[in-house]
Amino acid sequence: MIPAHAVDAVATAHALAVQLLEPLYDAITFVMMAFHDLFKNLGFNPAGGLAWGGSIVGLVIVIRIILIPLFVKQINAQRGLQILQPEIKKIQTKYKGKTDPESRQKQQQEMMKLYKDNGTNPLASCLPIILQAPIFFALFHILNGIGKNPPQGKGFMTNADAKQAADALIFGAHISDKFIGADSLHVQIVCAILIVLMSATTFTTQKQLMSKNMPADAMNNPFAQQQKILLYVFPLVFAVSGVNFPIGVLLYWLTTNVWSMGQQFYVIRRNPSPGSPAAEALERRKAAKAARHHAPDGSVQGAAGDGTTTAVDPTPPRPTGQRQQPKRTKKPRGPRPAADPAPASDDPPASQP
Repeated sequence: MIPAHAVDAVATAHALAVQLLEPLYDAITFVMMAFHDLFKNLGFNPAGGLAWGGSIVGLVIVIRIILIPLFVKQINAQRGLQILQPEIKKIQTKYKGKTDPESRQKQQQEMMKLYKDNGTNPLASCLPIILQAPIFFALFHILNGIGKNPPQGKGFMTNADAKQAADALIFGAHISDKFIGADSLHVQIVCAILIVLMSATTFTTQKQLMSKNMPADAMNNPFAQQQKILLYVFPLVFAVSGVNFPIGVLLYWLTTNVWSMGQQFYVIRRNPSPGSPAAEALERRKAAKAARHHAPDGSVQGAAGDGTTTAVDPTPPRPTGQRQQPKRTKKPRGPRPAADPAPASDDPPASQP
């Protein structure tokens, strides 16, 4: 028999959790109802799955836009940890085998100083997941309320809205249905497909980060080995726990995974880690772009990018300075005529003294 004080403690903890999640209920249902009204005004059936499923997708978009600065910090933190792995390994080797409290404290101080001097933090790589966890649990409770009989609304979602959402169908299944306890094989198939897609996108996102944005020398350190283990652990956890998630939660997590995959692809392509395969691919694209800009015959592509070329005169231009006056052209001269002889005189020449 469970002691009474243990039951009271569990009830108190549950009431505290509900009280802490209450503001999130308001925020989540406000965004969902706003998108639901938007789809209704666009002509979608307000009781249909497109309107309610679209409201969940809209919720994901709003949350992920808010988390973009934290996502950038996560990428920078992961990159910083990869670059610092040789230094971290040196500190760990320095204090290897030393179990006294003083050595442990010094090792911790050196590690914190290394993180501080390089502007990185191991916790920053987990911030987006940590901050999404309360939203995930709040949405889980909201969808569970929709699945109750009768449906119960929370926050800005009234009981009538919850009843309408409970009757909405997504791929032929209600958004509050789960794989466990489903009343038809069709619902289980829909849940299974969403679970597989959710696990596959989780795996692809992590695989993309490790295969394209990690330098070759960083793949053999303990941090990389831990990431390789998590590469397979996370999808497995999602696959096992997904059978207890409502379809609306599966849709939420699948959408956020697709967003993460696309956002990460953009960041890795535009700003990869130095020495990674993505960085080498970026340099090759830059070289190819420069080669296309300068044609083989010495002509230069037009600035407008319309494919036109302009011939380049290899003769260097004459220096510009004072305006040069035109030179007068001289006409060729013929033979000079001989002088006329002096006329003969009849007088005798004068005698010299």
